[in-house]
Amino acid sequence: MNKYIFTCGDINGIGPEIVIKTLNKIYNIKNSKFYFVCPKNVFERYSDITKPKFNFNISSYFEDSDNSLVTVIDIGNFKISVGKPTKSSGEAAFEAIKISADLAIRKKIDAIITAPISKTAIKKAGCKYPGHTEMFAEWTNSKKFVMMFLSKKMNASLATIHIPINKVASSINRIMLRNNFDVIIKTLKEDLLIHSPKIAVLGLNPHAGENGAIGKEELEIITPLINSHPFSKYVHGPFSPDAFFANEQFKNYDLILGMYHDQVLIPFKMFNFGAGVNFTAGLPIIRTSPDHGVAYDIAGKNIAFESSMLEAFRYAKIIFQNRNKLRR
Repeated sequence: MNKYIFTCGDINGIGPEIVIKTLNKIYNIKNSKFYFVCPKNVFERYSDITKPKFNFNISSYFEDSDNSLVTVIDIGNFKISVGKPTKSSGEAAFEAIKISADLAIRKKIDAIITAPISKTAIKKAGCKYPGHTEMFAEWTNSKKFVMMFLSKKMNASLATIHIPINKVASSINRIMLRNNFDVIIKTLKEDLLIHSPKIAVLGLNPHAGENGAIGKEELEIITPLINSHPFSKYVHGPFSPDAFFANEQFKNYDLILGMYHDQVLIPFKMFNFGAGVNFTAGLPIIRTSPDHGVAYDIAGKNIAFESSMLEAFRYAKIIFQNRNKLRR
């Protein structure tokens, strides 16, 4: 029996709604068992709107032997204030993430699919982490990890993650990029079964530095590492980002590595609205998430689309199956 766990995300956003809608479409997949970490009162509130089609059991703890296809793991009652970030919504989101991570680390479940969280809400709750990626990396003692984005049209990843733009240049160095290259190559080979991956690296500076005329990072750090062993076999660039996307060069590569957040996420979301998936690569556990936010503006209205959450589950399932193939 394959076991997948969903988290509620921010309870004032669309997370609970799109999880229930997703479970409505996948609950009867053969050989699969689903868990949903969510406050009971939140599940009941959104069930009234979304109308679950599946039989479920509500429990205050993980029940490995329960016969229900869907088990809701109740984490207690949390105040709902639809459409805004609150301390309560941050606490519920963080508690759900912690429980899912603990179960995955103890090998009780096979993959985690997290609903969107609000960085403002988890900060109100006293959480020290800027996002899911950093939480799971610390809890699994992972030193090498990458925020990766998956879709049928384009795969991408980030050299730097949630840092201010004025700190990006000083954060880029050979050790950091080498770790990124290592994780990306291993992930493409083992999790996506791309045996000889092609990776494009975008430059940090305009026109990829223009041979040193607009910044030295490409000449001194990025290019020498791309040309070194063993990366030269798989990694190409650095490319000027504007021309790279304008000429649709991304179609020739299995993954595009950007130097900072918006450099690749703007085109990625333009190409994959409602279908992109966030994957934390480099971890011993599997964690995916829809590549969109909490959408407070449409929360509680039963109009949120679950397409990206469905894709997040699909990729979690693919990666789990691929890892299993390699173990045989």
